[in-house]
Amino acid sequence: MRPRPDGHHPEHASRSRHSRELYADWTGKARSTVADLRLITGRYPDSPGLTNLIGELAVGSPEFAKLWSAHTVGDCGTATRVYHHPVVGELTLNCELPALPDEEQRLAIFHAEPGSPSDSALRGCSPI
Repeated sequence: MRPRPDGHHPEHASRSRHSRELYADWTGKARSTVADLRLITGRYPDSPGLTNLIGELAVGSPEFAKLWSAHTVGDCGTATRVYHHPVVGELTLNCELPALPDEEQRLAIFHAEPGSPSDSALRGCSPI
């Protein structure tokens, strides 16, 4: 997955107040996102975009700098996370990020357990 510094998720997740409010466990999400960014950096060690992004985040966010200095490497390809949705309230969603065949992109798939309160909440906000 070749990252794009103009809209890359780690930048959004570390600087956005909305992200901090959205994730019930923002600290855990930040940890896994930074670990995933370190994994991606290993795949693209000569990417100037990644180098610039990491530099900007390290200078602009003490939290990012601390997480980055831990040198944790991980793939956030699957997770179950709790979200605070502004309309329907708390949602527990499973997230999968499978790599697409070109391995340059990933597809984000979110779903609730069938029959769960989160499933009902999602169905309630669907226009269909």
